[in-house]
Amino acid sequence: MTATRTLTTARDDRRAPRPAASPRSAKSSRVRGKVFTYVAMSVLALFFLFPLVFMFVSSLKPDSQILQDIDSPAAFLPVGDISLDNYFGVFDRVPVAQFLFNSVLVTVLTVGLGLIVNSMAGFALSRLQWKGRVVVLALVIATLIVPFETIAVPMVYWVAQLPTLVIEGGVLKYDFGWLNTYEVQIVPFIANAFSIFLFTQYFSTIPKSLDEAARIDGASWFTIYRRILVPLSGPAFATVAILTFLPAWNQYLWPLMVVQKEELRPVMVGMQYFFQLNTAWGEVMAYTSLITIPVLIVFLVFQRAFVSSIAASGVKG
Repeated sequence: MTATRTLTTARDDRRAPRPAASPRSAKSSRVRGKVFTYVAMSVLALFFLFPLVFMFVSSLKPDSQILQDIDSPAAFLPVGDISLDNYFGVFDRVPVAQFLFNSVLVTVLTVGLGLIVNSMAGFALSRLQWKGRVVVLALVIATLIVPFETIAVPMVYWVAQLPTLVIEGGVLKYDFGWLNTYEVQIVPFIANAFSIFLFTQYFSTIPKSLDEAARIDGASWFTIYRRILVPLSGPAFATVAILTFLPAWNQYLWPLMVVQKEELRPVMVGMQYFFQLNTAWGEVMAYTSLITIPVLIVFLVFQRAFVSSIAASGVKG
């Protein structure tokens, strides 16, 4: 009888609910988790910021001090002989203003026209029903596996044969060849396979019932694209803008092949001016700092929409 009572008591003890953790201990656990998360994020941020900090700090130092501080923490600190001489030297060596203007013009037009063309292509592939749509989308995606270097030389040949209009002596003339022009740096990169795919996927997550309601009200497909899809796709447009801006700004190989006139060259081609004869590392750091600032500004402006687009893509599949 005693053994039976003992067994029954043990079973009742196992079935009895455990006491809940006190609010104070739960709060302390959440605080510890947040502290650990912020510490880990801060360490990662510092790790990725080290190259930028080194670049900006080195742009203020003479070459001798850069080499002297390279093996010490002073390489990341603005200490010693600090001045803006390297920045003045950059403007004396290369036409920085012209290079920046060329890159801004090419990048803005590439991004702006690319957003229009790629979003309309994504709209047609995701919202319209027509034969061969799946095949076309598959071909667009397939082009992503083709490296640009494999088609660069054939592209140079074809752009050299394209017709163009030139003004000579105030007279409009018909000629051939896009070499040494702005359009050769812009037009080949307006349509982008990844941007089309991203727009297609994002537009597919928007309910098609909105299209049906708009069509009943007499709206055309272009009206649906302009007044319904575009306002609802801000994160996608911001993401494509960033992903298009970076390659357009960082172009080096293509402008080097098709642009020989100095007044048409972008900023990345200007880097080669600093590696002729003796390399001035302080001026190199100053020049790279100047051409990095626009990229940082664009990312800071669009980062919220960029993160929102990535998060939405992850949630909606």
